[in-house]
Amino acid sequence: MKLVTAIVRPERIDAVSAALEELGVNGLTVSQASGYGRQRGHVEVYRGSEYTSDLLTKARVEVLVNEDAVDGVVEAIVAGARTGNFGDGKIWTIDVSDAVRVRTGERGASAIA
Repeated sequence: MKLVTAIVRPERIDAVSAALEELGVNGLTVSQASGYGRQRGHVEVYRGSEYTSDLLTKARVEVLVNEDAVDGVVEAIVAGARTGNFGDGKIWTIDVSDAVRVRTGERGASAIA
């Protein structure tokens, strides 16, 4: 099993979710995140005063999948998240040794299906 984690623009969550749904992904977790990459934040105007914000609002998407589905999930996230501009995001995968469905106690691949 793999945990696919993506940091994307919050306005692209609907497109990412739709792309994953077309692929047949059963569930995902989305949470709010803040950070910066190469773009290093932005300048905002608030009540007439300019200030620099180093942390940009992002969305963190996490999907637990079987290893044979990783490439398709990554491609779906890229397709949904890409705008072609700086700050589109980043995706990485992590090996997961076990998963347990709390309601039923199922373990392993059956817990994520």
